Amino acid sequence: MAENTTNSGNLHLTSGRLLARNTVWNLIGSGAPLIVAVFSIPILIHGLGKDRFGVLTLAWALIGYASLFDIGLGRALTQLVAKKLGSGENHEIPTLAWTSLLLMLGLGVAGAGVIIGISPWLVHHALKVPEALQSEVVFAFRLLGLSVPVVIVTAGLRGLLEAHQRFKLVNALRIPIGVFTFAGPLLVLPFSQSLVPVVGVLVAGRFVGCLAHLWLCLRVVPELRRQIIWHGTSAGPLLRFGGWMTVSNIVGPLMVTLDRFLIAGLISVTAVAYYATPYEVVTKLWLVPGAMVGVMFPAFSTSFAHNRERAAVLYDRSVKYIFLILFPVVLLIVVLAQDGLRLWLGAEFARNSARVLQWLAVGVFINSLAQVPFALVQGAGRPDLTARLHLVELPCYLLALWWMVSAFGIEGAAIVWTGRVAIDAFILFGFGRRFLPISASLAPRTLSLLAFALLTLALATLAQGLVLKGVFLSVTTLVFVLTTWFLILTPEERKLAQNHFRQNYGLRSSSVQ
Repeated sequence: MAENTTNSGNLHLTSGRLLARNTVWNLIGSGAPLIVAVFSIPILIHGLGKDRFGVLTLAWALIGYASLFDIGLGRALTQLVAKKLGSGENHEIPTLAWTSLLLMLGLGVAGAGVIIGISPWLVHHALKVPEALQSEVVFAFRLLGLSVPVVIVTAGLRGLLEAHQRFKLVNALRIPIGVFTFAGPLLVLPFSQSLVPVVGVLVAGRFVGCLAHLWLCLRVVPELRRQIIWHGTSAGPLLRFGGWMTVSNIVGPLMVTLDRFLIAGLISVTAVAYYATPYEVVTKLWLVPGAMVGVMFPAFSTSFAHNRERAAVLYDRSVKYIFLILFPVVLLIVVLAQDGLRLWLGAEFARNSARVLQWLAVGVFINSLAQVPFALVQGAGRPDLTARLHLVELPCYLLALWWMVSAFGIEGAAIVWTGRVAIDAFILFGFGRRFLPISASLAPRTLSLLAFALLTLALATLAQGLVLKGVFLSVTTLVFVLTTWFLILTPEERKLAQNHFRQNYGLRSSSVQ
């Protein structure tokens, strides 16, 4: 009886309002540090010099990716704790959490030993560091090694908070930590240009961030205070889930970056610039699905444990809302690719990169939608499916990429990348259907709209001249708005939108009066 009561008490973890608020918090948490970076980086380049700044970027990358040393345990902890919350087994969470954190601490210490040990080889042989800076950079890299256990444990603590849908708390820490990553080195510049205090400040900030995460976890899960517990039986599921997650975490980024190396090898580094610049711009759209999917992953795990119908509702809404947010933006990019690039970077860049930008924009749109079934499959406890999919995709993608780049240049690379994510999306949506009740699978209206959207984007590439492009955008936008309002949004969603508009309009009216 107590378990059922606990279970019903956890149902709020999948409420629509909570998930929407958490998505907004994720967007703020991801975007705020980027704003600080824009202003900080030029000052750091001028103050440190290009060589030291180059090493600092490596330090940022290492701190950012040190969580890979946790072999997916942070994500595994989020999934398993969310599942326990969904099934009402809250009493098992402290044991699971401490076992995971102790495992991650051990892996972090091992990772620190590796980085500290190979630092001299990296500086003197692997990296082209100026001789005058080598001793300074070795010391800085060894300092970075000390941060690895802290970064990994912090990832586990963050995963525990995310499983409880405490994204407001997570981002209340993510924002100052992210800002400090760029602002911290600025505090050192008036006193020293050496990398040692710069990196030392970053490492100290990560230690403080880890303690802050631990303090919040002890508040959210007070049972953690009783004792530190190791449970060997819990380590197995954590390691199995985390191992498959690691496969995806390694193979996925490989398929994202290998195209640039092939372009550099088969064409030229100038061609890489023409390809990578539109890629870096359009992939910023991933902030939207990333913010939403980060919230939905634990929500899927929680709802999957007690109510698959609820998981299906969340799944359908996530796909629909990502579509509604991104389609107008992607349509604008596809229609105005040539004109926008010409205005921003000049006629030569526009001539070489416009088609690439159009293909990649469509690919990012498809991939953004596919992140929902990806999160569903992993939230249901089957990361092996996504990992195996990536392992099968990798050699096929590399062969196709080699052929298309040789035959069609950078546009061929963009075509293959978009084709891969389209096939990936088709398979992932098939996986998602397996895990959901057939009666509650993706709504036919949404599927029809997706097909219509892709056809519209294909037609958008044919529009020539600003007048024709303006007419095309106006007509398609009007059709999109009407279709969304009358066919895609449910009566409840339309009523909610109307109430929101009336409240805002009422506030404005009263303020004017």
